[in-house]
Amino acid sequence: MPKLLAGLALTLLLGGCASGTKPVDPIDALMQRYSGDVPGASLLVLKDGKPIVRRSYGLANLEDGDKATPATNYRLASVSKQFTATAILLLAESGRLKLDDPVRRWLPSLPETTAAVTLRQLLTHTGGLVDYEDLIPPGTSGQVSDNDVLRLLSATPKTYFAPGTAYRYSNSGYVLLGLVVERASGISLPLYLRQHIFQPLHMDHTLLYERGGPEVENRAYGYSEENGGWTRTDQSVTSATRGDGGIYSSIDDLAKWDAALYDDRLLSAASRKLAFSPHVKVTGEPYEASYGYGWRITGDTLWHSGESIGFRNVIVRWPKQRLTVILLSNRNEPEPYRTALAIAAPYLQ
Repeated sequence: MPKLLAGLALTLLLGGCASGTKPVDPIDALMQRYSGDVPGASLLVLKDGKPIVRRSYGLANLEDGDKATPATNYRLASVSKQFTATAILLLAESGRLKLDDPVRRWLPSLPETTAAVTLRQLLTHTGGLVDYEDLIPPGTSGQVSDNDVLRLLSATPKTYFAPGTAYRYSNSGYVLLGLVVERASGISLPLYLRQHIFQPLHMDHTLLYERGGPEVENRAYGYSEENGGWTRTDQSVTSATRGDGGIYSSIDDLAKWDAALYDDRLLSAASRKLAFSPHVKVTGEPYEASYGYGWRITGDTLWHSGESIGFRNVIVRWPKQRLTVILLSNRNEPEPYRTALAIAAPYLQ
């Protein structure tokens, strides 16, 4: 825990107010930028499985004035990766695939240069695949689908490094993992996630969104601050891919997800150990971390951030202390990771 953040949180917790004035709530102070008629956020702090902080700030929809609530569903962006990884682990448990399967076993159109890349390496961002964002033709205005990503990668023999020899964060890898879930299960990725993760955990308002599919209830729309005002930036060319970032969920549903990560109700102990173990050191990112399967690992924490054009999210878990902070926001700034650490600090003393 950075000392500066812990100090800030404790200073706020102790008040720091003039005599006779109402103390500033420390969490509200840390969340002040999200308050008012601006794109907002929902915040959950879980201790021993119970919500000790459950608050929302600001607006989910500026145009209609809809307030953010604990039931507001935000686009999780890369927080979705832990669900894609879980789907792969569930399929491995049921014998539908093996983690050391070459990805080309399931997606044979990929080039020969990817022959040695395994599903396990895609889970840990060590496959060396080219970023699909860099392959999108200039001037593309329509949204890129998972199958478009597969076509782009299938036509690209280049790789960044030999598989398993380095780390490079890869949305490409998780898009392909989502397609592997479909090939191995025989059903669509949204349906697999719903039947095997969301429904068993009673995450009844969580879904992998696809245009033309079920609409997102209580949907937060994304915004970016431009020239002193807020502009809706809810979707981009890359917002339709799925395995790397397409899930919408709320803090209330994510509380159920967090609970399931402590026991065998979804994944076996062996699969959870795989997901939460440090397989590779993270490089090229502004964080001191290792990477599991859909989780970054820093000290005692398991965490992951999610960023897309109008959303910034983070989930940070301290499993030994049974503490979790989840912060979801429908705006491009601020980055929420350090805010989540500061909110957690008093509960870790």
